[in-house]
Amino acid sequence: MIERKEYLKNVKKIVVKIGTTSITHSNGLLNLKMIDKIARQLSDLHNKGYEVVLVSSGALGAGMGKLKLKERPRTLPEKQATAAIGQGVLIHMYEKFFSEYGKTIGQMLLTNDDFSDRHRFLNSRNTCFSILNYDVIPILNENDAITVDEIKVGDNDTLSALVVSLIDADLLIILSDIDGLFDSNPAENKNANLISVVPEITSKIKQIAGKSNSKFGTGGMETKIKCAEIATTTGADMVIAKSDIDHVITRIVDGEKIGTLFMKNNKSINSRKHWIGYSSKISGKITIDSGAVKAIYNRKSLLPSGIINVEGNFSHSDTVSVADENGEIYGNGITYYSSEEVERILGKPSSEIEGILGYKDFDEVIHANNLVITKEI
Repeated sequence: MIERKEYLKNVKKIVVKIGTTSITHSNGLLNLKMIDKIARQLSDLHNKGYEVVLVSSGALGAGMGKLKLKERPRTLPEKQATAAIGQGVLIHMYEKFFSEYGKTIGQMLLTNDDFSDRHRFLNSRNTCFSILNYDVIPILNENDAITVDEIKVGDNDTLSALVVSLIDADLLIILSDIDGLFDSNPAENKNANLISVVPEITSKIKQIAGKSNSKFGTGGMETKIKCAEIATTTGADMVIAKSDIDHVITRIVDGEKIGTLFMKNNKSINSRKHWIGYSSKISGKITIDSGAVKAIYNRKSLLPSGIINVEGNFSHSDTVSVADENGEIYGNGITYYSSEEVERILGKPSSEIEGILGYKDFDEVIHANNLVITKEI
């Protein structure tokens, strides 16, 4: 068993995610006591020299409280308007409490496009770095006032994991209303045991999460395991813990055995490859044969000879998913050729590309440097 204090001693940059149920009461009004606790702990870590980023839900709930709504809005415009009103309330409260501890905050509201589009990703990254360089604490949330399904990240668990890659964080702490990952559903099995450390996210861990039936806010345990997969792949550790534990954030950073620790992947990938694998917009799908599957797992480039089908309408430099003949997605990659071009050269050796297209810019459809494997073989 690892010694957490020793294991986490080199952590310098921390992302903390707090959910709606943790910072609002059942009537929708903000839980000011909890917001104060979060602000005090993050301010204390900041005073110790840590760089801290907060991803906070709660805009919709705060808006419902402000408008005295008894039920969650049903239509998209009503939800967006309520979130817009609530975001102002939420950030005002954070400003109030952080200022009491001598801290300045900066707000960033993001959408999925800020991660999937490479230029917007880099712009968001540079903005967040600049905020941190000013010795300011960034507070991030999804821009619920304008997001629709097409540009929505989905939930702030996922957003927080993507932020880890965005700023090269060392540790992600997800606070919610559960203690962590259990080996079975604690609501059904009183003898369920909390899993203290997850060294690697295996298919067994994913199965446990799927059976845990712990659903809250917009992200359940399955979502949190996916977040752990995203965070640990970029070289960060992640802890899931209960938000109402006294001084939970500072105690986790100090190495106390709280919640479930997901250990970083020793085969972590750089920010660019992480973007390709987990953030970029997928514009199509390329299906490959079994020989090509083996080749890409051996870090080889994808050649046209191994391609058997193309779906979608994509251009060169777009990101596409790569699947086997059974439809299993094995990874994502940036293609050198458009969908129309790949349709014409699929199944052919690279030596015939120029004869078919009239030109040949590359031998590969996807170079190994632009290909990220996201599935165990």
